[in-house]
Amino acid sequence: MALEDLRKKAIYQNSIDTWIVTCEEKNIDWYETENYKKFVAYLLKSGLSMKKFPLCIKETGGIYERGKDKTKFAEILAQHNEPSSAAYTLKLNDQTINIIRNFQLES
Repeated sequence: MALEDLRKKAIYQNSIDTWIVTCEEKNIDWYETENYKKFVAYLLKSGLSMKKFPLCIKETGGIYERGKDKTKFAEILAQHNEPSSAAYTLKLNDQTINIIRNFQLES
């Protein structure tokens, strides 16, 4: 799925689902929480308007791809109390998609 496909479902998306789709596009393992935190830190630094999203862990969806569990991923993130480990709502307009696509994981 591409970010444009995710936007067709709803223009406002949570950062975890956006992260998963971004990883699909970039062929990155989405299940690494440290990489998610780098992604969110990048988005926060970019100046995007994002609102914390009160993510109900049981509503994140169960098994996603190759047996990886989104609920467990969200539970791991919830153990940290830092802005980059939170879930956010963001508007997937063209500007936001361009910013997301410019994200690069540093080795």
